[in-house]
Formats: sequence, C-alpha cells, structure tokens
Amino acid sequence: MFTPHSYQHPRDQILQAMERIYRYRMTTTSGGNLSIREENGDVWITPARVDKGGLRREDIVLIRANGQIEGTRTPSSELPIHQEIRRRRPELGGIVHAHPTALVAFSLVHQVPDTRLFHQARRVCGEAGFAPYELPGSVALGNRVADTFEQGYDCVILENHGVVTAGSDLQQAFRRFETLEFTAKTLIKARLLGGDARFLTDAEIDLERQRGGNLEEFAAAPPSSHENEVRRRLAEFVRRAYRQRLFISTQGSYSARVDAASFLITPYQVDRGTLDVEDLVLVRDGRSEAGKSPSRAAGIHEAIYRRHPATGAIVNAYPVNATAFSVTGVPLDSRTIPESYVVIRQVGRAPFGLQFHDPRELANLVSPTQPALILENDGVLVTGSDVLEAFDRLEVLESTAEAIINCRAIGSLMPLSDQVTRELDAAFFGC
Repeated sequence: MFTPHSYQHPRDQILQAMERIYRYRMTTTSGGNLSIREENGDVWITPARVDKGGLRREDIVLIRANGQIEGTRTPSSELPIHQEIRRRRPELGGIVHAHPTALVAFSLVHQVPDTRLFHQARRVCGEAGFAPYELPGSVALGNRVADTFEQGYDCVILENHGVVTAGSDLQQAFRRFETLEFTAKTLIKARLLGGDARFLTDAEIDLERQRGGNLEEFAAAPPSSHENEVRRRLAEFVRRAYRQRLFISTQGSYSARVDAASFLITPYQVDRGTLDVEDLVLVRDGRSEAGKSPSRAAGIHEAIYRRHPATGAIVNAYPVNATAFSVTGVPLDSRTIPESYVVIRQVGRAPFGLQFHDPRELANLVSPTQPALILENDGVLVTGSDVLEAFDRLEVLESTAEAIINCRAIGSLMPLSDQVTRELDAAFFGC
C-alpha cells in the first residue's frame, strides 16, 4: 500500500519527524535519534553531536547493508540500540529514541504509562515495556533494549533515560512515540488534578473496535465554491489544532456543516499535522464520499447535526489538561474567569461507551447552554455555530482546565459567585 511517505526520501522523512519532535519540545538540541531501514538493508540515521533544531538533509548518515558508512557526519552514538533491535525484530523499519519530559518522568520512577487509559493509545502503542539502565551508547544498552523489544513490545521506557518506539516504518514509530507521550502527560496531569485515573477494561476497549465505521458510499459531484471554502477553512483549523497540541497525529476529529444534509469531516487514520483539503471526507445523508474513509466519529457528528440545526462545527479532541478531567471523573467548573464562563458555559459529561452505541443520546446531552462535553476516557467534544467558534471553545476549555490544575499547587479554586454569573448571563445572554 502506498502512502504519501512512499514518495519521500528517507532523509526527508527523518527531517520531518525530527522537526516535529523538536518543535513540540519532545527532545532537546542534543538529544534524540531516528532511523529508517530500507528493504535492501540500508539504514539512514540522525548524526551524533548535531543541533536537532537545525538538522539538514546532508547531515543524515547512510549505513549500507555491508556496514559501510556514507555521509559527512558520524552516526548517532545510540546506533547500537537501532542495530540490535532490528537484528531481533527485522520487521521494524522505523525507530525513534528521544527524551520527552513526561516519559522521562516515568523513566525516573521506573514505571511505564498504562495505555489502557484510552482505547486509541492501546490500539496504537499496545502495552509498553521497560529496559533496565545501561551506559548510553553502549552495546550493553542496545542488548537491554532489544531484549525488551524481543518480548513483543513496540514501546520501551529506558530506566533513567527516555523512550524508544518502533514500527514498520518511521511514521508508525512516530505515532507510537507521540501517543505514548500524550498518555504519560495525561496521567501526570490527572495526578496533579487530585483524582485517581480510571483505566479501561478489555471489554470497553473492544467497544471501539465493534463500532461501525464503514458507511455506504456515494459518488460526489464536483464541489461547489461554498464546499471548497468550507474545506479550506476546516483543513486550516485541523492543522492549527495540531500545532496548538489540541490534537496529536493519531487522535482528533473535526467536522463542519456544508448544508442541511451534509458535512465535511476529517478522515480515518490520516495524520492531522499534514492534512489538506482533498483529505477531508464529505458525508451526506449517512453516506460517505466514494474512495475515502471518514473518521469513525462520523456517526456522532451526524447525530448532533440532525438534533441541533444551529450547530455548524464539531470537534472531538484530546487536549491534555481537559483530557485529565475525562480520566478522573473530577468535574470541570467553567466559573473561573468571565471568558471561560461566557465561552464554554456549562461543561457536561458522558459515560464511556455512549459515543459508540448511542450517538443520539450523546447528541441529547449537547445544548446551547452545554456546548461542550467531557467524554469519559475519550477526551472532549465541543460544538459551535461555525469552525471558528468550535475551535475557540476548545482552546478556552483547555486553558480553563490547565488553570484549574495549576491552581491546585497554590490553593483551592474559588469560583465566580452566583451574583457574578447572573450578571454575566444578563449581559451576554439576556437571561
């Protein structure tokens, strides 16, 4: 199967992945290394002692299948990890090693994040393993890490060091890396929030797999200028949501109404960070645009659009602070500052599984006074009259959640008084 990355040179794939890892502070200038092995046995790897924030194509080192090294740089000092993992697991074409802060925190306490926190994390990462400490760059460390991969793990925490993830290609290894770091961050935020994280059972994880995702297809006519404008706007905000860390590459769905009978939605398993207008899927009267796979949340979005004609856009997202509320059961009180109360109003809550087996009941929980829902162990759902309003509410929801978590380190939350909220209701909503 060909993907957009099938036409990228390994140098460019490594540059693109490292640029993301560095931009989102998931490694430092001197830390982290990535590699790709081609079918002929050649390996491309990041160099040693080169600024990860200024990496160039010519810096990437090629190691031929016969061991010959080509390039102007020295291969990463962690090359033994990459070599030994592939000797034990030859199917792993892409490997990521870095030091993202949340996973490093787990490595410091000698624990691994439990991916049962989210069905997506379990599906993408599986169970994470743990490798005991050895000297960085040593053959002994390579053996320790490879021992753990040989047991069947695809994500491994290194004791007092960082993490290594691997996949059939670099894109899969990166998705595992990013998803595991998100899971670790959420667990840490949940602990700071003061609640006990809830983990999913096998039966609950299977609920998502059982959800129908294949819609009957229809042959879409050439898009109108209105549809093209909605596509442009929606794609722009999907990428912005990724840049703002409201989405990660494997998680997040965004849709926008086109007319009374149709809407555009993000596709299934397409990288949110690089999504473009042609990737979006048109859904009309319960059928999807031929040749494309819509997000598996399409049924939820359709139920909300049918129930609420004034809704023009919907977002399912996983911003880390708001998601901490979804895994703990702690209520998210919007009465923090006037903007939060006015923009997000009341924040509802939906039990896990409702989004899979009863989308219409989920749609009934949404209202003009409750435009946002916390979905138990599944992030948040936010609605708006258009793409901008939905995005603004999502940002304000996440900022509010972060402020509440941060205030726990200082004192108890003192919400706006009833008198203040009545004043805000009268001033902004005429009630």
